Amino acid sequence: MSKIEMKTPLVEMDGDEMTRILWQMIKDELLLPFIDLKTEYYDLGLKHRNETDDQVTRDSANATAKYGVAVKCATITPNAARMTEYDLKEMWKSPNGTIRAMLNGTVFRAPIIVKGIEPYVRNWKKPITIARHAYGDIYLNSEMLIESAGRAELVFTAPDGTRKTQLIHEFDEKGGVIQGVHNCTSSIEAFARCCFNYALDCKQDLWFGAKDTISKKYDHHFKDVFNEIFENEYKEKFNEAGIEFFYTLIDDIVARIMRSEGGMIWACKNYDGDVMSDMVSSAFGSLAMMTSVLVSPTGVYEYEAAHGTVQRHYYKYLKGEETSTNSVATIFAWTGALRKRGELDDIKELVDFANKLEKATIDTIEAGKMTKDLALITTLKNVTALNSLDFIKAIRETLQSYM
Repeated sequence: MSKIEMKTPLVEMDGDEMTRILWQMIKDELLLPFIDLKTEYYDLGLKHRNETDDQVTRDSANATAKYGVAVKCATITPNAARMTEYDLKEMWKSPNGTIRAMLNGTVFRAPIIVKGIEPYVRNWKKPITIARHAYGDIYLNSEMLIESAGRAELVFTAPDGTRKTQLIHEFDEKGGVIQGVHNCTSSIEAFARCCFNYALDCKQDLWFGAKDTISKKYDHHFKDVFNEIFENEYKEKFNEAGIEFFYTLIDDIVARIMRSEGGMIWACKNYDGDVMSDMVSSAFGSLAMMTSVLVSPTGVYEYEAAHGTVQRHYYKYLKGEETSTNSVATIFAWTGALRKRGELDDIKELVDFANKLEKATIDTIEAGKMTKDLALITTLKNVTALNSLDFIKAIRETLQSYM
């Protein structure tokens, strides 16, 4: 069988620990036998990021902007323990955070639905996609511990020197804490357009919730920006597509989501999205069964798994012990990127291959062949728990029957 030809390369961002091992297995078993794979490769493993003073991360983001589609392996965001383990020059920032900031992107995460892995919310029948604003709020906050009595104020100084001051709180002698958060109108606008465009691409309703009744400036600004852009740029397009944009308070959204059957895109501010994406993934069964794609307002896409580097399994692997690591989300990162590359370059064979590989992955699990984490929670009977490589090989066997 001749291999599928690609026109434009994908940006390939390699990663760390067990997901780096799975990355190569997936390429060797599921991609290279079938595709003349063209990628522009960047090693985002922590060792190489340290060697390049993290320049490799910035280079990969610039390449993604150039080529339009990237696929990323999970990477380590170092803490104090990693500083020692990898002898780091400094505690490098999260690669995801750097890439999101450079591409001005929004993260969309959705569960992979498989028969036998039942949602804990019994009425959820369709995937719920979380659209997380990936800028600002507490992730770029300023904090201060107050250890005495005093007056805390919010101060804004304009370029001409004009100052606006607002009282935060008069502290007593026991003090307290202060946290200052911000967001930028340009970033909120980019977030809104990414959400509206993604909803049109997926032909799904878009829900957005904030707490504008309490946060009458901060959250209300999010609400106003979304409404203005929708009314001026997207209302007619949504009507033509037969989909809805719906705004309500965040607590009302949560209640409605729990009673729904799913099938919508749920836009969340940064912190809300961080929390709710984990809630949704856990309620659907497993973080290892969660897709993630970063979408920029200019139409740039970066696909990855929603989970981390699976450190515990990697240490077992280094000792020569067998692992049973779930590679589904990483496989779907590759299929998402290949499908988008095929759509943009008008290569139907590449789109079809991505669809077949996803189907083969799901069909393999539904046939009872899966990794240990899924075997522990499935309602299917007589299942076989496979090791990391054998699971990928089982998918290849299923895939070949479709080719």
